[in-house]
Amino acid sequence: MTYERMAQPALEYYPCTYGASKTLFRGPKKDRRTPYVAVIGGSETYGRYVERPFSELLEDKIGLPCVNFGQMNAGVDVFAADATVLDMASEADMTIVQVLPAHNMSNRFYHVHPRRNDRFLKPSALMQNLFQDVDFSEFHFTRHMLVTLKACSPDKFRMIEQELSAAWTARMRLLLTRITGRKMLLWLPDETPPTHGAELGPEPLFVSERMVDDLRPLVEDVLRYDPAQTRANAGIHGMKVPEMEVPVAKQLLPPACHVEIAEKLAGVAAFA
Repeated sequence: MTYERMAQPALEYYPCTYGASKTLFRGPKKDRRTPYVAVIGGSETYGRYVERPFSELLEDKIGLPCVNFGQMNAGVDVFAADATVLDMASEADMTIVQVLPAHNMSNRFYHVHPRRNDRFLKPSALMQNLFQDVDFSEFHFTRHMLVTLKACSPDKFRMIEQELSAAWTARMRLLLTRITGRKMLLWLPDETPPTHGAELGPEPLFVSERMVDDLRPLVEDVLRYDPAQTRANAGIHGMKVPEMEVPVAKQLLPPACHVEIAEKLAGVAAFA
């Protein structure tokens, strides 16, 4: 079994760009001259190690090309600031926007990389004053930093949580209002994510049901799907994973979850 897993060929993601965007998206590249669906999201939308992510499966079901704008570990920032993505989403027959986590975006306490939103760049003066004994040069990723800060002072950390929730709501509203066409939310809450930093809370991090409900007036529909049970049953079955990357794959959605997401999306009123 180990030999077979190591010997399998690497999965081809056909990376491509659209318009003036500097961000590489998962291909194959779609033709924007015909009616299409835009799918904006994070790791779950991108579908790493999965041969056919839910966007491609949905394409088969509804008969329209689905442009996969998924980015690994993405926050709201990478999409809200990308004019090409916003234009293509506005021109789409429908845009599916995944409910993204709140920790991978710039805010009053820290700044992240504009395209690789999980990369921590620097703390603000407010953050440095709040955690004066912390050496922020040790952090390269947002999750690692937040786990450390919560362990350092749970009371102070609540201020960061409140800021992230407020900033996320404002940024998601901005993203949704900049997309002028029809859109819907895809919410993938997971109470038991098999990932480092689970002590920070359920996925997507720092996003509550109330926060999602506040966005309902801006979209045509909200599809909620909890992948926990299917992922627990499937493991990494069907994923094309190099042996050394199995721990990473276990944190992501297997093909069985992508099949269920595509089926549920195809059944919503906007596509039925």
